[in-house]
Amino acid sequence: MRFTMATWLFVSLVLISSFIQHSFAAAPASPPSPVPPSFCDSKCGERCGKAGMKDRCLKYCGICCQECKCVPSGTYGNKSECPCYRDKKNSKGNPKCP
Repeated sequence: MRFTMATWLFVSLVLISSFIQHSFAAAPASPPSPVPPSFCDSKCGERCGKAGMKDRCLKYCGICCQECKCVPSGTYGNKSECPCYRDKKNSKGNPKCP
């Protein structure tokens, strides 16, 4: 009788604890808010200011800015300031962001 009561009590505690864990689970995080286009336009305009193919530079810089939410300073290099921007690769394995 005691063994049955102890078993029933143990099973009840396990079920109750699993219910409590699920009821206190965190809500899924909301998706990150997009970067305002004006931010990317100004940053990419500065970065691509001296590019030979300015239209192409602005296009890819804008794509990378929206995905990474940052653009390295200056017109060339400084990619260590924005690791996401630095590490983006195209399908051929070449750098995607200018």
